[in-house]
Amino acid sequence: MKKILLFTFTLLIFSCNSQNKRALIGETKYQQELNSSYKDASESPLTKKDLKNFNGLDFFPVDSSYIVIATFTPIIDAPVFEMKTTTDRKPLYREYGLLNFTVNGKKGELTIYQNQDLDRDKKYEDYLFLPFTDHTSGNESYGGGRYMDVFISDISSNNKVLLNFNNTYNPYCAYNAKYSCPITPSKNHLDIEIKAGVKAFEKH
Repeated sequence: MKKILLFTFTLLIFSCNSQNKRALIGETKYQQELNSSYKDASESPLTKKDLKNFNGLDFFPVDSSYIVIATFTPIIDAPVFEMKTTTDRKPLYREYGLLNFTVNGKKGELTIYQNQDLDRDKKYEDYLFLPFTDHTSGNESYGGGRYMDVFISDISSNNKVLLNFNNTYNPYCAYNAKYSCPITPSKNHLDIEIKAGVKAFEKH
């Protein structure tokens, strides 16, 4: 009888804990995974105070008009340069190519970069860096701009690349000043509003 009561009590506790757990906010798998990583104290860029109150990042509504096909033009023999960051750190980059596309009837062009430090590590050899600012920067989105993950393997044989602005994210320094983040080059300012992806973060 004691064993039955103990088992019933254990089930009751487990049921209560499950009901109290909140599902992470996110319209898409990308948003849910990003929220999950930010909620994880072992990898989150959030301060302890913000992590304590964290229930999910704020995103623009998912909008398919911000999923576009860009034409990639490689930049041959671009020199390596020191990219400015929010600290004294100056990582080495080179311009990898140009991306030309149209969003909501307006043309845009972005330079995509390759980190020469990461390039020395084989696990990052496919990775490209795409930072940008737009007319939401400093208002609805983070003033320092946002980033998008693009990979060399994403570039098709006919030099086309799928860009999904719904899957953009803020640099870590948008959440915590202890991080050193590349500053978006002025040439990567889009003269349009990109109302997609993550919004500005309100610190507590």
